[in-house]
Amino acid sequence: MDENRAAVRLEPWSEGDAELLRALNAPELTTHLGGPESEEALARRHRRYVDLSADRTGAGRMFRIVLLPTGAAEVAGAAGTTAGSIGFWGREWAGEQVYETGWAVLPAFQRRGVATAAALAVAERARAEGSRRHLHAFPKVDHPASNAVCRAAGFELLGPQDFEYPPGHPIRCNDWRLDLERF
Repeated sequence: MDENRAAVRLEPWSEGDAELLRALNAPELTTHLGGPESEEALARRHRRYVDLSADRTGAGRMFRIVLLPTGAAEVAGAAGTTAGSIGFWGREWAGEQVYETGWAVLPAFQRRGVATAAALAVAERARAEGSRRHLHAFPKVDHPASNAVCRAAGFELLGPQDFEYPPGHPIRCNDWRLDLERF
C-alpha cells in the first residue's frame, strides 16, 4: 500500500448515519454539488442511502468511510473515525447500464488519500456485484480534488460532458470510467 494513502474500511450506511450526512452537507463540501440541501432533502437522501445499503439486487450500495489504524490514519491518530461517505448506484449512461460513484470526505481528513482509498475499495465492491462492467464518476471539470481522486484510482478520463446536478441545474463534468472487468 502507498504509505501516503490512508487505509479505510467501508461500512454499510445505516440509520445512525444521519448526523454524518448533515456534517457532509456543509457549504464548503457542497460547493461543487449545488450547495447545501434542506433538512427535508437530507431526510429523503438519508432514507435512499439506508434503503440502497440494504438492497441486495445489485442496484448499488452506500457506505461510511472508516479509517483503519495504518498508513495516514495512524499518523493522524484518527483510526476508527468516520471520515466521510462513498457509494455506487446503477444508472444508464451512453446506452449502457453502468454504476456511478460519488464520495465526500470531511475537511479534517482531506488531502490524506482517504477519498482515493475509498474509491478503490468501492470499485472492488462494485466489481464484486458482477452485474455491470463500468464504474463512472462525474466530478465537475473545475473540481481538481475529485478529478485527482479519479486519476489516482485508475479511472480513464473520457472527456467533459454536460450534466444536470442537482436536476435542473446544468453543469460541466468530466466523465471518468473504470473497467471493472480489468480492475
